[in-house]
Amino acid sequence: MTRARKELVDVNETPYYHCICRCVRRAFLCGEDHLTGNSYEHRKEWIVERLSTLSRVFAIEIGSYAIMSNHYHLVLRINEEEGLAWCDKEVARRWKKIYSWPLLVQEYLKGNGSAAERAKAQEIIQVWRERLCDLSWYMRCLNEYLARKANKEDHCTGRFWEGRYKCQALLDDAAVLTCMSYVDLNPVRARVADTPEDSNYTSIQQRINKLKHKSSPAESSNKDNKFHPVRLMALIKSDKNPHAIGFTTKDYLELVDWAGRTMRDDKRGSISDAAPPILKQLGLDMDEFINHVNAPVEKQAYPRVLGPFDKIKCLAEKLQQKFIRNQSYALKLYKT
Repeated sequence: MTRARKELVDVNETPYYHCICRCVRRAFLCGEDHLTGNSYEHRKEWIVERLSTLSRVFAIEIGSYAIMSNHYHLVLRINEEEGLAWCDKEVARRWKKIYSWPLLVQEYLKGNGSAAERAKAQEIIQVWRERLCDLSWYMRCLNEYLARKANKEDHCTGRFWEGRYKCQALLDDAAVLTCMSYVDLNPVRARVADTPEDSNYTSIQQRINKLKHKSSPAESSNKDNKFHPVRLMALIKSDKNPHAIGFTTKDYLELVDWAGRTMRDDKRGSISDAAPPILKQLGLDMDEFINHVNAPVEKQAYPRVLGPFDKIKCLAEKLQQKFIRNQSYALKLYKT
């Protein structure tokens, strides 16, 4: 039985979520259609461009993303504290990037209007603030925009996306990094790219290109950077990012690179000795981690939550459930 998103998404439990959305009938509406020969690869750019816009509007950070031919993956962090700290003008400025202002708000921001009108304008802005911290509104602003644009291009109406987006709660740092690795390795797993560095329309390629730019500014005109980059979530904790995961970009790239090499048959014999230290720090079982990042989402009963067993058990009690599907998976992934 499906559950309302308001029950699944609770920032008091975790601000991190893995979201998946598929094209209707799993058709290749964002890639090359093998039946018709039509290419819709440019729509992947639409998605990245829209993510770039939304990353500058919502109080929701992007940990990783992968845009495939018939679906996409996102790992997101709801930064509710940031949204609550915005002043009214900042909330309105962000909202205007995706929607227009009503006249009442325009006059309020100019300092005009009666006391009743100003109070009503403040109510409207408060609603906007809540929406800019809301995962469902984020996904709505992404999917609805893309569906309308694609339907306009195809001169048709109707569904573009399969249905409601799937949402998976990530209960700790280990779950977040495991899921981010899974997302970033999608093109490698699907055999549309040989390495994470070659994986177009992914956050891992963007992080690698950023490191290259820092080490060699002369190479910054990379052909893959065709559009404004998405603002990605910081991985290193600092005064500015106190809620970051706490690992360096280098640590994460080493983890993804190592996991990617395990997908190649000619590399499987040497993986045990080369496992990165970050796995041990996270307390994850090496074999189960490999199984997770290697498994296509269609081949596994995907767990609705990912995290240590004790946290999953607490979440089940809060949802008034005896158990959450695939909670036994946590016992395998996490070393006990």
